[in-house]
Amino acid sequence: MGVHAFIVPIRDLNTLQTLPGIEIHDCGHKVGLNGVDNGALRFRSVRIPRDNLLNRFGDVSQDGKYTSSLPTINKRFAAMLGELVGGRVGLAYASVGFLKISVTIAVRYSLLRQQFGPPEQPEVSILDYQSQQHKLMPMLASSYAFHFATQYLVQKYSEMKKMHDEQLVADVHALSAGLKAYVTSYTAKSLSTCREACGGHGYAAVNRFGSLRNDHDIFQTFEGDNTVLMQQVAADLLRQYKDKFQGGTLSVTWNYLRESMNTYLSQPNPIIARWESADHLRDPKFQLDAFRYRTSRLLQSVAAWLRKHSKTLGTFGAWNRCLNHLLLLAESHTESVILAKFIEAVHNCPDARSRAALKLVCDLYALDHIWNDIGTYRNVDYVAPNKAKAIHKLTEYLCFQVRNIAGELVDGFDLPASVTRAPIAMQSEAYVQYTHHIGF
Repeated sequence: MGVHAFIVPIRDLNTLQTLPGIEIHDCGHKVGLNGVDNGALRFRSVRIPRDNLLNRFGDVSQDGKYTSSLPTINKRFAAMLGELVGGRVGLAYASVGFLKISVTIAVRYSLLRQQFGPPEQPEVSILDYQSQQHKLMPMLASSYAFHFATQYLVQKYSEMKKMHDEQLVADVHALSAGLKAYVTSYTAKSLSTCREACGGHGYAAVNRFGSLRNDHDIFQTFEGDNTVLMQQVAADLLRQYKDKFQGGTLSVTWNYLRESMNTYLSQPNPIIARWESADHLRDPKFQLDAFRYRTSRLLQSVAAWLRKHSKTLGTFGAWNRCLNHLLLLAESHTESVILAKFIEAVHNCPDARSRAALKLVCDLYALDHIWNDIGTYRNVDYVAPNKAKAIHKLTEYLCFQVRNIAGELVDGFDLPASVTRAPIAMQSEAYVQYTHHIGF
Protein backbone atom coordinates (compact mmCIF):
# COMPACT_ATOMS: atom_id res chain seq x y z
CA MET A 1 0.00 0.00 0.00
CA GLY A 2 3.05 2.28 -0.10
CA VAL A 3 5.35 3.84 2.47
CA HIS A 4 3.84 4.52 5.91
CA ALA A 5 5.15 5.89 9.20
CA PHE A 6 4.77 4.17 12.58
CA ILE A 7 5.76 4.88 16.17
CA VAL A 8 7.87 1.95 17.35
CA PRO A 9 9.01 1.74 21.01
CA ILE A 10 12.65 0.65 21.12
CA ARG A 11 13.50 0.70 24.85
CA ASP A 12 11.87 -0.35 28.08
CA LEU A 13 10.76 2.88 29.80
CA ASN A 14 11.92 1.64 33.22
CA THR A 15 15.22 -0.13 32.51
CA LEU A 16 16.05 1.72 29.24
CA GLN A 17 17.20 -1.62 27.83
CA THR A 18 16.28 -2.43 24.23
CA LEU A 19 13.02 -4.34 23.82
CA PRO A 20 12.94 -7.93 22.47
CA GLY A 21 13.72 -8.20 18.76
CA ILE A 22 15.39 -4.76 18.55
CA GLU A 23 19.09 -4.04 18.02
CA ILE A 24 20.70 -0.59 18.11
CA HIS A 25 24.20 0.13 16.80
CA ASP A 26 26.16 3.36 16.53
CA CYS A 27 27.15 4.28 12.97
CA GLY A 28 30.71 5.02 14.03
CA HIS A 29 33.00 7.98 13.50
CA LYS A 30 32.00 10.27 10.63
CA VAL A 31 33.76 12.91 8.54
CA GLY A 32 32.02 15.64 10.55
CA LEU A 33 29.08 16.36 12.86
CA ASN A 34 30.19 13.76 15.36
CA GLY A 35 28.05 15.43 18.00
CA VAL A 36 25.08 14.00 16.11
CA ASP A 37 24.43 10.48 17.36
CA ASN A 38 23.66 8.59 14.14
CA GLY A 39 22.68 4.97 14.68
CA ALA A 40 21.19 1.95 12.96
CA LEU A 41 18.20 -0.17 14.03
CA ARG A 42 17.40 -3.80 13.26
CA PHE A 43 13.95 -5.30 13.91
CA ARG A 44 13.32 -9.04 14.20
CA SER A 45 9.63 -10.05 14.39
CA VAL A 46 8.60 -6.89 16.23
CA ARG A 47 4.83 -6.33 16.48
CA ILE A 48 3.22 -3.00 17.36
CA PRO A 49 -0.42 -2.01 18.04
CA ARG A 50 -2.58 -0.73 15.17
CA ASP A 51 -2.84 2.56 17.08
CA ASN A 52 0.88 3.16 16.43
CA LEU A 53 0.19 3.93 12.77
CA LEU A 54 0.59 7.64 11.99
CA ASN A 55 -2.60 7.69 9.97
CA ARG A 56 -2.82 11.11 8.39
CA PHE A 57 -2.58 9.61 4.90
CA GLY A 58 -3.77 6.02 5.44
CA ASP A 59 -5.52 3.94 8.11
CA VAL A 60 -6.33 0.33 8.95
CA SER A 61 -9.62 -0.58 10.59
CA GLN A 62 -9.97 -3.19 13.35
CA ASP A 63 -11.09 -5.77 10.80
CA GLY A 64 -7.98 -5.12 8.67
CA LYS A 65 -9.48 -2.90 5.98
CA TYR A 66 -7.10 -0.28 4.54
CA THR A 67 -8.34 3.20 3.60
CA SER A 68 -6.51 6.31 2.37
CA SER A 69 -7.38 9.82 1.26
CA LEU A 70 -4.67 9.45 -1.39
CA PRO A 71 -5.64 7.15 -4.28
CA THR A 72 -2.28 5.69 -5.35
CA ILE A 73 0.92 4.29 -3.85
CA ASN A 74 2.94 6.98 -5.63
CA LYS A 75 0.84 9.78 -4.11
CA ARG A 76 1.21 8.29 -0.65
CA PHE A 77 4.95 7.98 -1.18
CA ALA A 78 5.15 11.62 -2.27
CA ALA A 79 3.09 12.71 0.75
CA MET A 80 5.45 10.93 3.13
CA LEU A 81 8.50 12.43 1.44
CA GLY A 82 6.81 15.82 1.57
CA GLU A 83 7.39 15.83 5.31
CA LEU A 84 11.09 16.18 4.50
CA VAL A 85 10.42 19.68 3.13
CA GLY A 86 10.94 21.31 6.54
CA GLY A 87 14.37 19.68 6.79
CA ARG A 88 15.33 20.94 3.34
CA VAL A 89 14.23 24.46 4.22
CA GLY A 90 16.36 24.34 7.36
CA LEU A 91 19.38 22.96 5.49
CA ALA A 92 19.25 25.64 2.80
CA TYR A 93 19.02 28.35 5.45
CA ALA A 94 21.77 26.82 7.59
CA SER A 95 24.05 26.38 4.58
CA VAL A 96 23.86 30.13 3.95
CA GLY A 97 25.07 30.56 7.55
CA PHE A 98 28.12 28.39 6.80
CA LEU A 99 28.80 30.45 3.68
CA LYS A 100 28.54 33.75 5.56
CA ILE A 101 30.97 32.55 8.23
CA SER A 102 33.57 31.30 5.74
CA VAL A 103 33.32 34.41 3.53
CA THR A 104 33.63 36.65 6.61
CA ILE A 105 36.80 34.87 7.73
CA ALA A 106 38.33 34.95 4.25
CA VAL A 107 37.47 38.60 3.54
CA ARG A 108 38.66 39.89 6.91
CA TYR A 109 41.91 37.96 6.60
CA SER A 110 42.38 39.22 3.03
CA LEU A 111 41.94 42.81 4.19
CA LEU A 112 44.39 42.25 7.05
CA ARG A 113 47.07 40.28 5.25
CA GLN A 114 49.59 42.39 3.32
CA GLN A 115 52.03 40.95 0.82
CA PHE A 116 54.29 42.55 -1.81
CA GLY A 117 53.51 45.75 -3.68
CA PRO A 118 55.16 48.41 -5.89
CA PRO A 119 58.93 48.97 -5.42
CA GLU A 120 59.87 51.17 -2.48
CA GLN A 121 56.27 51.31 -1.28
CA PRO A 122 54.36 49.61 1.57
CA GLU A 123 52.99 46.13 0.94
CA VAL A 124 49.36 45.94 -0.14
CA SER A 125 46.39 44.00 1.18
CA ILE A 126 45.99 40.71 -0.67
CA LEU A 127 42.38 41.69 -1.40
CA ASP A 128 43.83 44.38 -3.66
CA TYR A 129 44.98 41.64 -6.02
CA GLN A 130 42.55 41.03 -8.87
CA SER A 131 42.88 37.25 -8.49
CA GLN A 132 41.80 37.41 -4.83
CA GLN A 133 38.87 39.67 -5.72
CA HIS A 134 37.86 37.20 -8.43
CA LYS A 135 37.84 34.38 -5.87
CA LEU A 136 35.98 36.10 -3.07
CA MET A 137 33.78 38.94 -4.34
CA PRO A 138 31.32 36.80 -6.41
CA MET A 139 31.11 34.52 -3.36
CA LEU A 140 30.27 37.49 -1.15
CA ALA A 141 27.61 38.52 -3.66
CA SER A 142 26.18 34.98 -3.63
CA SER A 143 25.98 35.07 0.18
CA TYR A 144 23.63 38.05 -0.07
CA ALA A 145 21.68 36.51 -2.94
CA PHE A 146 21.16 33.27 -1.01
CA HIS A 147 20.17 35.19 2.11
CA PHE A 148 17.19 36.78 0.38
CA ALA A 149 16.23 33.61 -1.50
CA THR A 150 16.19 31.45 1.63
CA GLN A 151 14.28 34.12 3.55
CA TYR A 152 11.65 33.88 0.82
CA LEU A 153 11.68 30.08 1.11
CA VAL A 154 11.11 30.24 4.88
CA GLN A 155 8.23 32.66 4.33
CA LYS A 156 6.58 30.38 1.74
CA TYR A 157 7.09 27.35 4.00
CA SER A 158 5.41 29.18 6.90
CA GLU A 159 2.44 30.02 4.65
CA MET A 160 2.24 26.41 3.54
CA LYS A 161 2.08 25.11 7.11
CA LYS A 162 -0.76 27.53 7.92
CA MET A 163 -2.84 27.20 4.75
CA HIS A 164 -2.37 23.56 3.62
CA ASP A 165 -3.04 24.70 0.04
CA GLU A 166 -2.24 21.86 -2.40
CA GLN A 167 -0.65 24.11 -5.02
CA LEU A 168 1.44 25.92 -2.42
CA VAL A 169 2.63 22.56 -1.05
CA ALA A 170 3.81 21.54 -4.54
CA ASP A 171 5.45 24.94 -5.06
CA VAL A 172 7.36 24.84 -1.76
CA HIS A 173 8.35 21.21 -2.33
CA ALA A 174 10.08 22.05 -5.63
CA LEU A 175 11.50 25.36 -4.39
CA SER A 176 12.98 23.79 -1.25
CA ALA A 177 14.49 20.96 -3.31
CA GLY A 178 16.11 23.40 -5.74
CA LEU A 179 17.45 25.85 -3.17
CA LYS A 180 18.67 23.13 -0.79
CA ALA A 181 20.58 21.41 -3.61
CA TYR A 182 21.93 24.55 -5.24
CA VAL A 183 22.96 26.43 -2.09
CA THR A 184 24.60 23.46 -0.35
CA SER A 185 26.56 22.48 -3.47
CA TYR A 186 27.76 26.06 -3.92
CA THR A 187 28.71 26.42 -0.25
CA ALA A 188 30.64 23.14 -0.24
CA LYS A 189 32.86 24.38 -3.09
CA SER A 190 33.15 27.85 -1.55
CA LEU A 191 34.46 26.52 1.76
CA SER A 192 37.47 25.05 -0.05
CA THR A 193 37.98 28.25 -2.05
CA CYS A 194 37.93 30.34 1.14
CA ARG A 195 40.44 28.00 2.77
CA GLU A 196 42.80 28.32 -0.21
CA ALA A 197 42.35 32.11 -0.30
CA CYS A 198 43.77 32.25 3.25
CA GLY A 199 46.90 30.26 2.39
CA GLY A 200 48.65 28.32 5.13
CA HIS A 201 46.78 30.16 7.87
CA GLY A 202 43.54 28.83 6.38
CA TYR A 203 44.87 25.32 6.95
CA ALA A 204 45.26 25.86 10.68
CA ALA A 205 42.42 24.07 12.47
CA VAL A 206 41.89 27.02 14.82
CA ASN A 207 40.80 29.14 11.84
CA ARG A 208 37.92 26.72 11.34
CA PHE A 209 37.76 26.03 7.60
CA GLY A 210 38.44 22.32 8.16
CA SER A 211 35.67 21.85 10.72
CA LEU A 212 33.25 24.02 8.73
CA ARG A 213 33.96 22.03 5.58
CA ASN A 214 33.62 18.65 7.30
CA ASP A 215 30.45 19.54 9.21
CA HIS A 216 28.80 21.04 6.12
CA ASP A 217 29.76 18.25 3.71
CA ILE A 218 26.79 16.04 4.64
CA PHE A 219 24.39 18.86 3.71
CA GLN A 220 24.82 17.78 0.10
CA THR A 221 23.29 14.37 0.71
CA PHE A 222 21.00 14.40 3.72
CA GLU A 223 17.31 15.23 3.36
CA GLY A 224 17.85 14.18 -0.26
CA ASP A 225 20.90 13.78 -2.50
CA ASN A 226 21.43 17.00 -4.45
CA THR A 227 21.47 15.32 -7.86
CA VAL A 228 18.17 13.60 -7.09
CA LEU A 229 16.61 16.81 -5.74
CA MET A 230 17.55 18.71 -8.89
CA GLN A 231 15.81 16.02 -10.93
CA GLN A 232 12.66 16.69 -8.88
CA VAL A 233 12.92 20.37 -9.83
CA ALA A 234 13.33 19.49 -13.50
CA ALA A 235 10.36 17.09 -13.37
CA ASP A 236 8.19 19.80 -11.83
CA LEU A 237 9.25 22.30 -14.49
CA LEU A 238 8.32 19.82 -17.22
CA ARG A 239 4.95 19.20 -15.57
CA GLN A 240 4.30 22.95 -15.40
CA TYR A 241 5.41 23.27 -19.04
CA LYS A 242 2.94 20.57 -20.06
CA ASP A 243 0.14 22.11 -17.97
CA LYS A 244 0.69 25.44 -19.70
CA PHE A 245 -0.32 23.94 -23.04
CA GLN A 246 -3.39 22.34 -21.46
CA GLY A 247 -4.67 25.59 -20.02
CA GLY A 248 -3.54 24.92 -16.45
CA THR A 249 -2.39 27.53 -13.95
CA LEU A 250 1.25 28.08 -13.09
CA SER A 251 2.46 28.37 -9.53
CA VAL A 252 3.84 31.64 -8.23
CA THR A 253 7.51 30.69 -8.48
CA TRP A 254 7.15 29.37 -12.01
CA ASN A 255 4.90 32.05 -13.49
CA TYR A 256 7.56 33.49 -15.78
CA LEU A 257 7.06 30.37 -17.91
CA ARG A 258 3.84 31.96 -19.16
CA GLU A 259 6.07 33.88 -21.52
CA SER A 260 8.45 31.05 -22.32
CA MET A 261 7.09 30.56 -25.82
CA ASN A 262 6.76 34.30 -26.43
CA THR A 263 9.20 36.89 -25.07
CA TYR A 264 11.98 34.57 -23.98
CA LEU A 265 11.99 32.21 -26.96
CA SER A 266 11.50 34.71 -29.75
CA GLN A 267 14.47 35.34 -32.03
CA PRO A 268 17.01 37.44 -30.06
CA ASN A 269 16.91 41.10 -31.03
CA PRO A 270 20.19 41.77 -32.94
CA ILE A 271 20.23 45.38 -31.73
CA ILE A 272 19.82 44.51 -28.04
CA ALA A 273 22.37 41.70 -28.49
CA ARG A 274 24.96 44.40 -29.22
CA TRP A 275 24.12 46.91 -26.50
CA GLU A 276 27.11 47.16 -24.22
CA SER A 277 26.61 50.25 -22.09
CA ALA A 278 27.03 49.84 -18.34
CA ASP A 279 23.52 51.21 -17.77
CA HIS A 280 22.05 48.49 -19.97
CA LEU A 281 24.14 45.67 -18.47
CA ARG A 282 23.23 46.83 -14.95
CA ASP A 283 19.53 47.03 -15.80
CA PRO A 284 17.68 44.41 -13.68
CA LYS A 285 15.36 43.71 -16.62
CA PHE A 286 18.26 42.73 -18.89
CA GLN A 287 19.78 40.54 -16.18
CA LEU A 288 16.57 38.73 -15.27
CA ASP A 289 15.56 38.32 -18.92
CA ALA A 290 18.95 36.72 -19.64
CA PHE A 291 18.57 34.23 -16.77
CA ARG A 292 15.01 33.38 -17.74
CA TYR A 293 15.80 33.16 -21.44
CA ARG A 294 18.43 30.49 -20.72
CA THR A 295 15.99 28.54 -18.53
CA SER A 296 13.25 28.70 -21.15
CA ARG A 297 15.59 27.56 -23.92
CA LEU A 298 16.75 24.63 -21.81
CA LEU A 299 13.16 23.72 -20.92
CA GLN A 300 11.98 23.79 -24.52
CA SER A 301 14.94 21.79 -25.80
CA VAL A 302 14.88 19.11 -23.09
CA ALA A 303 11.13 18.62 -23.59
CA ALA A 304 11.75 18.04 -27.29
CA TRP A 305 14.65 15.63 -26.63
CA LEU A 306 12.61 13.64 -24.10
CA ARG A 307 9.77 13.25 -26.62
CA LYS A 308 12.20 12.09 -29.28
CA HIS A 309 14.15 9.60 -27.16
CA SER A 310 11.10 8.16 -25.38
CA LYS A 311 9.93 6.65 -28.69
CA THR A 312 12.98 4.38 -28.85
CA LEU A 313 14.32 4.23 -25.29
CA GLY A 314 11.15 4.42 -23.21
CA THR A 315 10.50 6.90 -20.40
CA PHE A 316 13.35 5.78 -18.13
CA GLY A 317 15.88 5.52 -20.94
CA ALA A 318 14.95 8.93 -22.32
CA TRP A 319 15.26 10.55 -18.89
CA ASN A 320 18.69 9.00 -18.40
CA ARG A 321 19.82 10.08 -21.87
CA CYS A 322 18.83 13.69 -21.08
CA LEU A 323 19.91 13.68 -17.42
CA ASN A 324 22.76 16.21 -17.66
CA HIS A 325 20.51 18.52 -19.66
CA LEU A 326 17.79 18.17 -17.01
CA LEU A 327 20.22 19.07 -14.21
CA LEU A 328 21.33 22.18 -16.11
CA LEU A 329 17.67 23.14 -16.50
CA ALA A 330 16.99 22.80 -12.76
CA GLU A 331 20.13 24.76 -11.87
CA SER A 332 19.27 27.53 -14.33
CA HIS A 333 15.74 27.82 -12.99
CA THR A 334 16.95 27.97 -9.39
CA GLU A 335 19.41 30.74 -10.30
CA SER A 336 16.54 32.65 -11.94
CA VAL A 337 14.49 32.45 -8.74
CA ILE A 338 17.48 33.57 -6.63
CA LEU A 339 18.17 36.58 -8.85
CA ALA A 340 14.48 37.58 -8.90
CA LYS A 341 14.38 37.61 -5.10
CA PHE A 342 17.65 39.58 -4.90
CA ILE A 343 16.36 42.22 -7.34
CA GLU A 344 13.14 42.45 -5.31
CA ALA A 345 15.11 42.92 -2.08
CA VAL A 346 17.19 45.71 -3.63
CA HIS A 347 14.03 47.45 -4.84
CA ASN A 348 12.39 47.20 -1.40
CA CYS A 349 15.42 48.41 0.60
CA PRO A 350 14.31 51.62 2.39
CA ASP A 351 17.76 53.16 2.98
CA ALA A 352 19.31 54.79 -0.11
CA ARG A 353 22.95 54.08 0.83
CA SER A 354 22.27 50.45 1.66
CA ARG A 355 20.19 50.09 -1.51
CA ALA A 356 23.10 51.37 -3.63
CA ALA A 357 25.47 48.85 -2.00
CA LEU A 358 22.99 46.00 -2.50
CA LYS A 359 22.47 47.03 -6.13
CA LEU A 360 26.23 46.84 -6.71
CA VAL A 361 26.38 43.36 -5.17
CA CYS A 362 23.30 42.21 -7.10
CA ASP A 363 24.80 43.40 -10.40
CA LEU A 364 27.97 41.43 -9.67
CA TYR A 365 25.95 38.31 -8.87
CA ALA A 366 23.97 38.57 -12.11
CA LEU A 367 26.77 39.49 -14.52
CA ASP A 368 29.21 36.97 -13.04
CA HIS A 369 26.69 34.19 -13.69
CA ILE A 370 25.99 35.41 -17.22
CA TRP A 371 29.72 35.55 -17.94
CA ASN A 372 30.30 32.07 -16.48
CA ASP A 373 27.83 30.66 -19.03
CA ILE A 374 28.62 33.11 -21.83
CA GLY A 375 28.99 30.23 -24.31
CA THR A 376 25.27 29.46 -24.05
CA TYR A 377 24.33 33.06 -24.82
CA ARG A 378 26.84 33.29 -27.67
CA ASN A 379 25.64 30.04 -29.27
CA VAL A 380 22.15 31.44 -29.78
CA ASP A 381 23.30 35.01 -30.58
CA TYR A 382 21.65 36.37 -27.44
CA VAL A 383 24.88 38.22 -26.74
CA ALA A 384 27.17 39.51 -29.51
CA PRO A 385 30.99 39.26 -29.17
CA ASN A 386 31.42 42.93 -28.26
CA LYS A 387 28.72 42.66 -25.59
CA ALA A 388 30.33 39.52 -24.14
CA LYS A 389 33.61 41.43 -23.77
CA ALA A 390 31.76 44.33 -22.11
CA ILE A 391 30.13 41.93 -19.63
CA HIS A 392 33.52 40.45 -18.72
CA LYS A 393 35.11 43.90 -18.32
CA LEU A 394 32.23 45.20 -16.18
CA THR A 395 32.26 42.06 -14.00
CA GLU A 396 35.93 42.64 -13.17
CA TYR A 397 35.22 46.31 -12.41
CA LEU A 398 32.30 45.37 -10.14
CA CYS A 399 34.58 42.96 -8.27
CA PHE A 400 36.91 45.90 -7.63
CA GLN A 401 34.02 48.13 -6.48
CA VAL A 402 32.62 45.46 -4.16
CA ARG A 403 36.14 44.98 -2.75
CA ASN A 404 36.05 48.62 -1.61
CA ILE A 405 33.08 47.93 0.66
CA ALA A 406 33.80 44.24 1.38
CA GLY A 407 34.54 44.91 5.06
CA GLU A 408 31.21 46.68 5.55
CA LEU A 409 29.38 43.95 3.62
CA VAL A 410 30.64 41.14 5.86
CA ASP A 411 30.00 43.31 8.91
CA GLY A 412 26.42 43.49 7.62
CA PHE A 413 26.01 39.78 8.37
CA ASP A 414 26.29 40.83 12.04
CA LEU A 415 28.05 37.62 13.07
CA PRO A 416 29.34 37.84 16.65
CA ALA A 417 32.94 36.80 17.36
CA SER A 418 31.58 33.80 19.28
CA VAL A 419 30.20 32.49 15.96
CA THR A 420 33.11 33.21 13.60
CA ARG A 421 35.70 32.33 16.29
CA ALA A 422 38.64 32.20 13.82
CA PRO A 423 41.56 34.32 15.10
CA ILE A 424 42.36 35.56 11.58
CA ALA A 425 38.82 36.99 11.39
CA MET A 426 39.16 39.08 14.55
CA GLN A 427 38.33 42.77 14.14
CA SER A 428 41.41 43.82 16.12
CA GLU A 429 44.75 42.27 17.07
CA ALA A 430 44.12 39.25 14.86
CA TYR A 431 47.77 38.15 14.78
CA VAL A 432 48.08 38.54 18.55
CA GLN A 433 45.02 36.33 18.97
CA TYR A 434 46.39 33.82 16.47
CA THR A 435 49.85 33.52 18.01
CA HIS A 436 48.26 33.20 21.43
CA HIS A 437 46.24 30.22 20.18
CA ILE A 438 49.35 28.45 18.90
CA GLY A 439 51.23 28.88 22.16
CA PHE A 440 53.33 32.06 21.97
